[in-house]
Amino acid sequence: MLIHTKRIIRSGWHNFVRSGFTSVASILIMTVTLFVITSLIFVQAALNSSLSDMKEKVDVTIYFVPGAEDSAIKKVEDSLSKLPEVKNISYTTAEEALTNFKDKHSNDYLTLQALDELSDNPLGASLNIKANDPSQYESIAKYFESDNDLSKGALTIIDKVDYHQNKLVIDRLTSIITGARSLGFAVSLVLIIISIIITFNTIRLIIFMSKDEISVMKLVGAGPKYVRGPFIVSGVLVGVCAAFMTILLFIPISIWMGNNMTDFLGINLYNYYKSNFLQLFVIMLGSGILLGSISSFFAISRYLRK
Repeated sequence: MLIHTKRIIRSGWHNFVRSGFTSVASILIMTVTLFVITSLIFVQAALNSSLSDMKEKVDVTIYFVPGAEDSAIKKVEDSLSKLPEVKNISYTTAEEALTNFKDKHSNDYLTLQALDELSDNPLGASLNIKANDPSQYESIAKYFESDNDLSKGALTIIDKVDYHQNKLVIDRLTSIITGARSLGFAVSLVLIIISIIITFNTIRLIIFMSKDEISVMKLVGAGPKYVRGPFIVSGVLVGVCAAFMTILLFIPISIWMGNNMTDFLGINLYNYYKSNFLQLFVIMLGSGILLGSISSFFAISRYLRK
């Protein structure tokens, strides 16, 4: 078996080298295929980064009445932190709320003067809630309306919950995220299928040029595995060469995009490329080998049936 394997690999290498221009054309076509696949990974990374930024800008804030006791607020916070939808909660004291308000209206002298004339702080403390997903804010808001520990007296310290004010924005964001993911998946699937078809037809052209050789091999008694083996090896070599070309192509591309497109995309693709280099290379190499071998396997099958 070892001898047969060596012969198949040697024969596949000779086929790959002998095909010359056709092998180069196959490598270029495969490179385009892997380039599309890798580009889609980059697009998905940029999309996820943008969606994450959008998620971070959406929240729900609970405002408490002025003078609410810290122990009562703590009870509300502890109760909310137990909800699986809640990612994190940040607490702003009444004093911090007043300081933030003054900083925000530092140029509004009339407002600041009115505040100075008040003997007490007119603002209350607040809890800022971040959910794991924007679609979960509604269930968090409904928690205050359900029959739970908060409804037994603790809700009297709550002035308002701004969910209904942000509901339109949250609903739109949820729709955008859902639509973007669905569209990204559909486009990726279509482009990958087109690339696979092109790669398959290109490798089939290499095998078509060797159809007479295949006929001779069958006449002298070569089995299907021995006939198919060298062409699968050639397909694997095409995939490996294309993977290395793709990895080299994306170095200058990612550098340029990292220097010029970071603000627009919301992510430095060069840093992403460096930090995920090994993973991307394995994906490209695996995709190239898989596409080359599978395309060769099915392309040679029609000649083995004759």
